[in-house]
Amino acid sequence: MTTSVPIDNQPQRVRFWRRPFRVVRENLRTYLMLNAAAYGLTLIGLVLGLSFPDLVAREAVGLEADGTGELVRTLVTTPALFALAIFGVNLFRLSALTIVLPSLIVPFAALPLFGYWAVTTGITIAPQSEGAWRLFVPHSLTLVIELQAYILLLLGAFLIGKYWLFPRTAGAQTRRRGYLRGLQKLGLLALPALVLLVVGALWEAYSLSFLLSGAA
Repeated sequence: MTTSVPIDNQPQRVRFWRRPFRVVRENLRTYLMLNAAAYGLTLIGLVLGLSFPDLVAREAVGLEADGTGELVRTLVTTPALFALAIFGVNLFRLSALTIVLPSLIVPFAALPLFGYWAVTTGITIAPQSEGAWRLFVPHSLTLVIELQAYILLLLGAFLIGKYWLFPRTAGAQTRRRGYLRGLQKLGLLALPALVLLVVGALWEAYSLSFLLSGAA
């Protein structure tokens, strides 16, 4: 009798943590298309930045104007605070304001907004000097991790719009029920996305701090 509780409970815990991956499997084609679009648009921005340095300079001026450049220089020597700042920006400005909230109001609104961000980000990270190329490799890994988090959220945002406009695709009878099922899928996908954002912020902060301190 004492061994029946963990045997009964363990499958439930496993099923819960597998639910986000089940959502991905059920929508694998859309997930792969979002991957191709996100990484492809970022690559297009990178090529534009390498081909037209003036675009990179313009983005750099914008970062200085909004205080981002100064904030990075201030926090880069304190990796823990730097990671917290990166996580906050990625969570609220990008995940919440660019992907989630617009999609709760206008179906599929996150797709063009994120597409614009991906292109401009590619331009911004385009290396223009030997020192920038040295930082590019670790920063590329950061981008891969963070983009994967955003893609998961984009998938959830896409499903909200799909189920909202076409509730029968979710097995729902009304748009309201379809909308709520889309929210449920987004909530499940937000769990691994949050983990990836934490990992990406820690890697970016500590790798850049180490490289910049070594160059000093």
